[in-house]
This record gives sequence, C-alpha cells and structure tokens, in this order.
Amino acid sequence: MNGLGLHLHEDLLDGEPIRWLEHGEGAHVVLVHGIPTSPRLWRHVMPLVSGRSLALEMAGYGSSIPDGEGRDLGLSAQADRLLRWLDLVGAESPVLVGHDLGGGVAQIAAARAPGRFSGIVLTNAVCYDSWPIPSVKAMQRAAPVLRYLPETALYPSLVQLIHRGHDDRARALESIGVHWQHYVTHGAARSLMRQVSSLRVEDTIAVADQLPSLGLPARVVWGEADQFQKVEYGRRLADDLGTELQPIPGGKHFTPEDHPEVIAAAINELIGTGPAREGDPGGR
Repeated sequence: MNGLGLHLHEDLLDGEPIRWLEHGEGAHVVLVHGIPTSPRLWRHVMPLVSGRSLALEMAGYGSSIPDGEGRDLGLSAQADRLLRWLDLVGAESPVLVGHDLGGGVAQIAAARAPGRFSGIVLTNAVCYDSWPIPSVKAMQRAAPVLRYLPETALYPSLVQLIHRGHDDRARALESIGVHWQHYVTHGAARSLMRQVSSLRVEDTIAVADQLPSLGLPARVVWGEADQFQKVEYGRRLADDLGTELQPIPGGKHFTPEDHPEVIAAAINELIGTGPAREGDPGGR
C-alpha cells in the first residue's frame, strides 16, 4: 500500500505472474496503461473513482518487466491476458479504461468480448493506424543495438518524451521519477527493446471495423495538444463508438497524470455515479 491508498496485488495466471493495483469498493473499473508507464499511471485517477478500481500491469512493463522475457508483449496477447485475468480477480461487467497502448488493448478486448464490459473509456489511445509514433519506430529500428547501450543512455530520451507529453510540468517531473525507476531497476535498454519490438499496428487495424457495433456506453477524452496521438483520431474513435469527443484544451498525452479529475469524471459517468453530459448519445 502507498500514500494514495493503492494496494499492489500479485497472483499467477496460467502459471505466470500477474500484478495489478487496487483501490476502493463497489462497481468494477479496469484500467490499462501504455508505454513507457505502468499501473501507477492511474495513481491520481483511482482515488477519485467511485468504485473498485483495478489497474492491470501489462506483461513486460513496470515491476513485471523481468517477466516479459520470451513472452508475446503485443497488444493482441495483452488483451487475451486481460480477459483471462478478469475471471481471476472476479471483475464483473467492469467499465474498461485505456490510455495509449492500453487503449488499444481495451479496444481489442472489447471487440472480442463486448458482453464482458459495461462501458469503455478511452483517453489519448492508440487506434487504427495512429501508431507506433516516430520515436518508437526509431527504437524498433535500433532494437538490435539497444541491448549494448549503457542503461543511462536512454534516460534523456525518456525525459524528453515525458516532458513533451505533459502540459503540467510538476506532474511531468513526478512522472519521470515514477516510471524511470522500473526501467533502471530492470535494465532500460533491454526492457525497451522487448517492449517496442512486440508492437504491431495490425492489432488495432484488425478490430477497427468492429468498433461501431460494440454497443457499449462510451467516453472518449482527449488532450487536444497531444503530439503523439492526434486529436483527429480521438474524434474518429468517438464517432465509431457513438459518443462525442470530450476535449481537454491544452491537454497533451499523459492525461491520467495531468488531468485525473477529468478522466475520473468520465469513468464515474459510466458507472452511474456522475451525471451524463447533456446531449451525449454515448450512454445508450
């Protein structure tokens, strides 16, 4: 447990370790992070959610970086693990929330089993052909030599990426400390090499035509100034999911850290503890 009241849990899923953070009680909410983060991406969101929040740690990320060796870390495989994990933790009809890569995982999981979820919230998520972003493509090309770099060599790049993705400088500095520690602890170069080498845009393209027929209440919240996942993709997602885009003026990529109250409000709307936005068709 930490100062925010978040509890770290660990269990075995099909004989392999799996970890997640929990907070609160009540209606289930499942949150999925992206790269280069971990479940702690949601540390300021979860205390504001009126339900039992469970933030999954994807295989090969965060404290689970060592467990990623030899495993498929692609979004399709991560979505399969998420669906099996729901049974392990007894998450019944949760609201599914995803950011960045976790948003892609959420789309795939919802497309494969829409009846397992009561709603979906996506914020600055990868989707369609919006990814990998240029810096990740560069790392993919450099993957064969990343393993030979000293661990500190990637620190400036990660710092720059996180600063570019935040509109709140204080939160950016906090974020660097939170997320870099896992990389430096477990080997930054090797960890990033495994993560980026597994990313395939085909995973989100494969489910794109299923999004309009999910039939799930949806919220799409987007930082309008995101340089990594452009707001035009957010508008397309919102249209396909039958809702209206909720923009965050001046917001950048890491919305769960910079604007946790906005993300939590969207989640609470779908679990019935907050008022629906006027004129929003996404609560169908």
